[in-house]
Order: sequence, then C-alpha cells, then structure tokens
Amino acid sequence: MSESSTEQTAQAAEAAKTVVSFEDVKNLAGRDLGYSEWREVTQEMVNTFADATDDHQWIHVDPERAKEGPFGAPIAHGFLTLSMIIPFWSELFDVTGVKTKVNYGLDKVRFTSPVKVGARIRMHGVVKEVSEVKGNGLHLVTDGTIEIEGEDRPAVVATFLSRFYA
Repeated sequence: MSESSTEQTAQAAEAAKTVVSFEDVKNLAGRDLGYSEWREVTQEMVNTFADATDDHQWIHVDPERAKEGPFGAPIAHGFLTLSMIIPFWSELFDVTGVKTKVNYGLDKVRFTSPVKVGARIRMHGVVKEVSEVKGNGLHLVTDGTIEIEGEDRPAVVATFLSRFYA
C-alpha cells in the first residue's frame, strides 16, 4: 500500500470515528457507531498471545498439525479475538473532556465462530445504554460484534462496559 493510500485509509477511519464531549455521552443510547477497520489475525499475534497467557494448545500454535485438525488451519484464541475490542473501540469512539477512561468489564460474551490465522476481522458497535455513576461518571453498555471477513457468522458477540469520568 502506498503512503498516500495509507493516509487516505487513516483519514477515512478517523472520519468515521464518533468523538463526543463528556456532556454529549448521555445522548448516545441507541447510537450505531459503525464499523472499525479490518485487521488481519497473524500467526505472530497468536504466538505472542499464547506466550502471554501460557496457552500453547496446538490448534493455535502448531500450523502444520492444525491443518489436520477440526478447523483445517490454526485459529486465534477466543480471548485474543475478544481482546481486539480494545483497539477496535478506540477506532470507533472517543470522549473529550474526561480525566479517566476505564474498561469496566463484560456482561456477556459468546465465541460463535473460530478465527483462522490469516483472516481479517472488524467490529461493529452499538451503544445500548448510558447511565450516570458516582464520582461524576458515565457508564456505557455497548454491544460489540467482531465479524470475520467473508463469513456469515461473527467470531465474537459481546456486551462490554466502559466508564468515563470528568
């Protein structure tokens, strides 16, 4: 990809990002945040995650053996795919005028389809609820769906929670 194409892609992603002030977060319930950019899941990512979590199951880290396994290729750990919510969320949404941004947790997670190494994934996000919390904070409940390019079923469907404090 040329430098010009890379800049255009970055600009397009930035243009699609929802950026709101802390005061405007209260009005986001029901807001469709759109889609993140596609990201390729590489064997290097999978191996690094395996090292970090001490999960070296062969379906993830042994490409030759995985070819003969149930998925026909090595697959990403479900929790690796889930962790991609963080960079995808950053592409989709930001709040200005805050002192602290916190990933608060998850209410529901389902790993609905394996992600083969080499596949590209992205996230679709919809703000489901917004409520006030103690300490001048706002609590967001967001439905995130991590899709696999060219597949009918998503990789992950999750309801994740975040908080912003002014």
